[in-house]
Amino acid sequence: MTGLPPTALVPILVLLLALGIDTWIYADAKERLRQGNPASFSFGSLRIETPQAWFLGSLILWVVFFPLYLTATGRNPFR
Repeated sequence: MTGLPPTALVPILVLLLALGIDTWIYADAKERLRQGNPASFSFGSLRIETPQAWFLGSLILWVVFFPLYLTATGRNPFR
């Protein structure tokens, strides 16, 4: 049998899922900004408001920014 073993597909699927969520975050943040209700988060001097900042943050540190975005938009799944 040739080709990739099934276990090699798991990281690829996780990466595709994360990229899909990052794209959704960007599109949702852009729509919220257009409607005048931007997703905003601040901690000390760090302030995240633009769709580009949300996308870049979630692209670099998805495990932190995805729940943070959900919380900033009122979609807190941890309540």
